[in-house]
Amino acid sequence: MNIFAIGDLHLSGTPPKKPMEIFGDNWIGHWDKIRTNWLNTVDAQDVVLLLGDISWGMNFEEASEDLLAIDALPGRKILLKGNHDYWWSTSAKMRQNLPPTITFIHNSYEAVNDVAICGSRGWTNPLDKMFTAQDAKVYEREKGRIAASIQQAIRDGYNRIILATHYPMIYWEETDGEYAKSLAEWGVEHYIFGHLHNGGIGLGPTGNFYGVHYHLVSCDALDFRLKKIAEV
Repeated sequence: MNIFAIGDLHLSGTPPKKPMEIFGDNWIGHWDKIRTNWLNTVDAQDVVLLLGDISWGMNFEEASEDLLAIDALPGRKILLKGNHDYWWSTSAKMRQNLPPTITFIHNSYEAVNDVAICGSRGWTNPLDKMFTAQDAKVYEREKGRIAASIQQAIRDGYNRIILATHYPMIYWEETDGEYAKSLAEWGVEHYIFGHLHNGGIGLGPTGNFYGVHYHLVSCDALDFRLKKIAEV
């Protein structure tokens, strides 16, 4: 079984009500590119992590077409909330209404064999030029939620951890910092994040830091292809 990841699908129905090519020609037909790669890559037993900004729908009903399109593709899908997922609802409504192949993590974890997929939305990185004092409070709160997610998985007996957030909680300049060291101390094997586009892609660290493999999976950073994270 393989675990794949991709983020920032930014779907809006078919044909798209909010075409993404306004952000660059590389976005022309982006969902067709992703779907084709998905069909050629993912088997029914595999898992695909979708790291937020999934649908432009403003409520659950508006997002339903996009969620059904994702449900129709192979594999088990695990969703994470992004800053543009306005459709995201209460945990109870999500569990009741999501299509059968889709689950989600939100300050929680999902088990995939002997691996715990942990995570939260995350928040604007302190090195971002738009970072404010109010952002600092939310960022610290999200760090607490991430820690709680990982620690719950560890208490439940999981020692293989994949951490997923929508926002990158660590930029390149912070890969030798205390928070990066904390991920290693918790036993995180892979840290996956999205959110970054265009010039921002260069802010996201990739590679191995203190034994943790970092992956930026915004779909445009991956040329609209899923990234294989691990085999379990």
